[in-house]
Amino acid sequence: MADIELRIIGRARTPWTRREDAPHQPPAAPDTKGIIEISPEYREALGDLAGFGRIWLLFHFHRSGGWGSKVRPPRGGPKRGLFATRAPDRPSPLGLTNVVLESVDPGRGEIHVRGLDLLDDTPILDIKPYLPMFDAWPDAGHGWIEPYLAAGIEPRLKRPKRTTGGG
Repeated sequence: MADIELRIIGRARTPWTRREDAPHQPPAAPDTKGIIEISPEYREALGDLAGFGRIWLLFHFHRSGGWGSKVRPPRGGPKRGLFATRAPDRPSPLGLTNVVLESVDPGRGEIHVRGLDLLDDTPILDIKPYLPMFDAWPDAGHGWIEPYLAAGIEPRLKRPKRTTGGG
C-alpha cells in the first residue's frame, strides 16, 4: 500500500469547542458564522473562490475517539453500520461539510462562511467549490432513513447549545 500524505491547509474558527455542543449537520445551525483561516503558503490558491455561493470543506475529525463498526444514530433507533451514517468516529477520521460562502480575503487568508457545523480549531484539508449542476442529486435515495420519511417523520437535527463568553 502506498503512503498517503495529507496537509492541513488551515483551521476552522467556530463557536463550538465541545462535541456535545456542536450541531450534527449544517442545517441545524444555518446562521452560525465561522472563519476558515488558511495558512500563508496556501492563500494564493484562494483566487477566484469568491464567486461561488457554497463550498465543500474536507476536514480531519481531530477529536475523534476511535471507531466501531456499528453506531447509534442521533435520531435513535437500532445501531447502524458506520458507513451508513455520518458519525465522526471513523477508521479514517475524514469529514465533509457544505457551507455558505460569504466572503474571501486572500490577503488575510480568511474565508467567512455560514452554516458551519465544525468544532473550533478543526484542521481543514481541502476546499472545493459546490457546483449545483454536478453536486446536487435530488433523486438520490435516503437509505435506512427512507421509511421514516415515508411515515412523515422528519430527521431531528441536534441544534447547537448556546455558547457563553467570547465564543
